[in-house]
Amino acid sequence: MKKLVAVTAFLLGTFNIVAQITNVEIKFDLPIVLNESSGAIFFNNRLITHNDGGNENKLYELDTISGLVTRIVTIINATNVDWEDLAQDQTSIYIGDIGNNSGARTDLKIYKINKSDYLLSTDVSAEIINLSYADQVDFTPNPNQTEWDAEALMSFDNNNLLLFTKNWVNGTTKAYPIPKNSGTYAVNALTTTLTNAGLITGATYNPLTEKIYLIGYNLTLQPFVWVCENFTNTDVFSGINTQTFLTGLGFEQAEAITHINANRYFITSESFNISPFSDTAKLISFTTNDNVLSVVVQATRGINLYPNPVKNILFIEGQELNLIEIYDTKSALVYRGFDQTVNVSALNKGLYLIKINFKDGTNTIKKIIKE
Repeated sequence: MKKLVAVTAFLLGTFNIVAQITNVEIKFDLPIVLNESSGAIFFNNRLITHNDGGNENKLYELDTISGLVTRIVTIINATNVDWEDLAQDQTSIYIGDIGNNSGARTDLKIYKINKSDYLLSTDVSAEIINLSYADQVDFTPNPNQTEWDAEALMSFDNNNLLLFTKNWVNGTTKAYPIPKNSGTYAVNALTTTLTNAGLITGATYNPLTEKIYLIGYNLTLQPFVWVCENFTNTDVFSGINTQTFLTGLGFEQAEAITHINANRYFITSESFNISPFSDTAKLISFTTNDNVLSVVVQATRGINLYPNPVKNILFIEGQELNLIEIYDTKSALVYRGFDQTVNVSALNKGLYLIKINFKDGTNTIKKIIKE
């Protein structure tokens, strides 16, 4: 739902500036139909976004060059109560109906959409993941004064999504792992919190750098980015957490963030009108100088990939293998097949992720470099 943000001189903390975030620029105003853009992923060479709560149950594909909406997909069994973020993995898109400005909702959910269905039709059905906070005991409505609001969702590993709270009370953000399978779950927070984080509104995990980027703003509508890195296992705030204010943008109600490749990110902001200030919704980009992780092929279930780096033919050795899928750094599918000898000579040079599906329904992800 449209947030009510008090413009006040109160700040939720100032931290170190991160030199790696550069080239912050406004690309263009979003189309009017997306003036409440609230979530974003980059898939199939398009930015996919949706509007905030109370709007239609639709996903919009945006051409990031022309600024035009090129496709609209309706989730036919979903209601946009308070859609707040998008996440994706190799096979699915996840819509977080997790907004909870008053802290009173008992119908929080995530819609899970098969990417194949999404690509084939403009009307799709979703699986439903129902959730509640195991540590919430009070559901008394308290608009914009609750710690049980959330607007940020991302895919973290093969089994879990991560939800990040938007804590209106003191700005301390908790992270909650959520299973990716349909069902009903009471979720528990991870051990470490992000103190005085501000109002966190979007999240993306970049597997190429193993860093988490969180977007948000403080109570003066100053947008910022948190970078979380060097954490232990799934305790994502246990490492180094650094905040950068995007000072050159002015007032922005930043709502969503997604990575395009290892070093480029898109942000969407929502229009607002809080007298005497108002602004349009925007698409914003920035770059980083993060290092792509060195590629180490591990022997998972006896899987071996060679040569790596590869120029022409990639050999995949292992037992009980099923479908092989290769994705580029924009999450676009570039190969799908069952052959354990794959001709990659036509692929552009760069880093690729290989999803190896086993006959028992499990899978593993590997990285290769194409020379």
